[in-house]
Amino acid sequence: MERNVEKMLKRVSVVFLSIGTMLMVIMILQTPKTCISPEAPSKPHTHFPRSTCDSSPRQHLPLPKKNARIWSSGAWKSRLYSFSTYFLRFRDLGFIQNHTKALCLSAGAGHALMALSQIGLSDVTAVELVDSIPLVKRADPHNLPFFDGVFDFAFTAHLAEALFPWQFVEEMERTVRRGGFCVVAVDECGGDDVRDIARLFHNSKVVDVANVTLEGSKKTSILFKVQDSPT
Repeated sequence: MERNVEKMLKRVSVVFLSIGTMLMVIMILQTPKTCISPEAPSKPHTHFPRSTCDSSPRQHLPLPKKNARIWSSGAWKSRLYSFSTYFLRFRDLGFIQNHTKALCLSAGAGHALMALSQIGLSDVTAVELVDSIPLVKRADPHNLPFFDGVFDFAFTAHLAEALFPWQFVEEMERTVRRGGFCVVAVDECGGDDVRDIARLFHNSKVVDVANVTLEGSKKTSILFKVQDSPT
């Protein structure tokens, strides 16, 4: 009985193996149907078609047109309005003016820079690990390529993501002049957390704390005034 079952299983295995081999040979030999003529010239720059009938190359917009499309989108305008409203408070309180030289750290795509420019600042620099031309330059916020005290105002909304927060803050303070201001926007927090953040700023003192809404999220905004460096 066992021998008969074994023989039957071997026969079934041989049959399936033969069928699989035949199907593989057919697939190899069959020429795929396509809408691209065999005589069509080769175009190395052409992207691989999304389907067998899509042989047209994708259009690549020039950078100015690409940026114009992004900046005119509803999502961009919404975030820009949020940042503009946020910075207007500092202007109304007298912490920034049109001649203020500002720095935005970990600036992403450049919403903060554009917002500061929109409310009247004429000299704004934004840096990020990956540049976003023409708004944001590539630089490591932990090792800024600027001289000491060259800015009046520095801002970041991404201190929590810094690899080394103490070094990030140290570079903020170093590049802002004495009497200038450093601002951080963090997830909404209370007194203990604010004090923990303040301890990172060895050369500054807290002058303003406010709960705000930024980019649709509840944040705590902390403003520091840069003092003399310890001797």
